[in-house]
Amino acid sequence: MDQAEAPRATSEETLTLAERAYRDIRDRLIMLEIPPGAPVNEDLLAQSVGFGRTPVREALKRLQHERLIVAYPRRGTFATEVNITDLAHISEVRRQLEPMAAACAAERATAADREALGALLRRLEGEDTPGQDADALMRLDLRVHRAIYAATRNPHLEDTLVRYDNLATRIWCLFVNRLPGMAGHVVEHGPLLRAIVDGDPDKASELARSHVVGFERAIREAI
Repeated sequence: MDQAEAPRATSEETLTLAERAYRDIRDRLIMLEIPPGAPVNEDLLAQSVGFGRTPVREALKRLQHERLIVAYPRRGTFATEVNITDLAHISEVRRQLEPMAAACAAERATAADREALGALLRRLEGEDTPGQDADALMRLDLRVHRAIYAATRNPHLEDTLVRYDNLATRIWCLFVNRLPGMAGHVVEHGPLLRAIVDGDPDKASELARSHVVGFERAIREAI
């Protein structure tokens, strides 16, 4: 599976089995490969991801905290439903924190961060992004967001925004067939990445806020 991960200092080989299982299952839930409301069977999932029951059990505990799965006594564990009424709550948080994160990234990004962001920028500028399928575009969108959050050098802000971006992406996946301008939404990240790489916090903040507002508007128009 093509994991939608941003570049990090920690290599995939050094991650614990529980962390690798968490990332794998998380992205399956985000991309709706595990459909909303579907049962999440620990044994079957362990066989599917190939990490064993203990790492999967640890991963599911984290995913429940992040509102991607829900466990009911005597009923079992299920992928959470995607509720469009959550869009306003998610956007309310993102409108405040996304601009802050973009500004922090512009100010604090390390040389390695700027190199990673620059590589994503070149990918946006050089590839036939409009020609990519929806799955590839959303995975690219996730990579861009996660790279920006990592560049804030604030692990608490990063964790919070990754969580809300994951929830927003599930809503996006639900309405993807009604969003013909999806490629344009992803390409919008180009100027934002450039502002961060160039160290312009004010411009980065403004562009991030505009991006969140535009995303919410597009989803509401698609409903």
